[in-house]
Amino acid sequence: MIDRIGLAEFLRTRREALQPEDVGLPRGRRRRTNGLRREEVALLCHMSTDYYARLERERGPQPSPQMLTAIALGLHLSLDERDHLFRLAGHNPPARGAFSEHISPGLLRILDRLSDTPAEIVTELGETLRQTPMGVALTGDTTNFTGPARSTGYRWFTDPASRLIHAPEEHEFLSRMYASGLREIVTLRGPDSRAAHLAELLLAQSEEFRRLWNGHEIGVRPHEVKHYVHPDVGALELHCQRLIDPGQSHALLVYTAVPGTESYDRLQVLSVIGSQVSH
Repeated sequence: MIDRIGLAEFLRTRREALQPEDVGLPRGRRRRTNGLRREEVALLCHMSTDYYARLERERGPQPSPQMLTAIALGLHLSLDERDHLFRLAGHNPPARGAFSEHISPGLLRILDRLSDTPAEIVTELGETLRQTPMGVALTGDTTNFTGPARSTGYRWFTDPASRLIHAPEEHEFLSRMYASGLREIVTLRGPDSRAAHLAELLLAQSEEFRRLWNGHEIGVRPHEVKHYVHPDVGALELHCQRLIDPGQSHALLVYTAVPGTESYDRLQVLSVIGSQVSH
């Protein structure tokens, strides 16, 4: 049963505790509001201001688990706070651990400060949970896929278009890496896991994956330097730094170019193109 008063008070106090710079928003010169404005939270949660405002005013329908997940991410809630939010709204909290898609506040704070850098947060199955604007400019919006296609590795073996962004000379290695990585996750998570289900789908759909899977190769790690072929700026040589959140099995991937190189200059051009598209 929903606790409307408790839910409204909790949302209001969490909103007022956040500052614009905490979530990657500009402060502006005429700000008088304590913490974030309701319209700013609604923007972060990908919902209408009216819908969010009604929750703070103890009105409106009972929010769905999907809405609560969006609010928890938008307000940068910890896992304990997320679970409290779900209970206030009359729902059981989602599972924690490797299967959770709740991003830790610390990882979100780092991502919010990387707005001018290609970066993304992904699950252990390569499902993109959040991207910076420059991340979208580099690889396209990869958060909108549904079902098995949310996984980068699944798309790699089932959608030829997913390979176009990568230099052809890297394709063979990336195929080996995705197959090897999935096998390790299946072993770690067990035969009833989402990883095992993904492997079953790929075994049925991709001859290349079957061949690599049957080779039982383990330990093929991503290269630090990645080579992209962007449709607007051309070849990019980017260094990928990986920050792991062991509690959630999520990774923050940050892509940078060496200053003074062609890739660095092209990344600056891409930032201009990305800002034009976002506006």
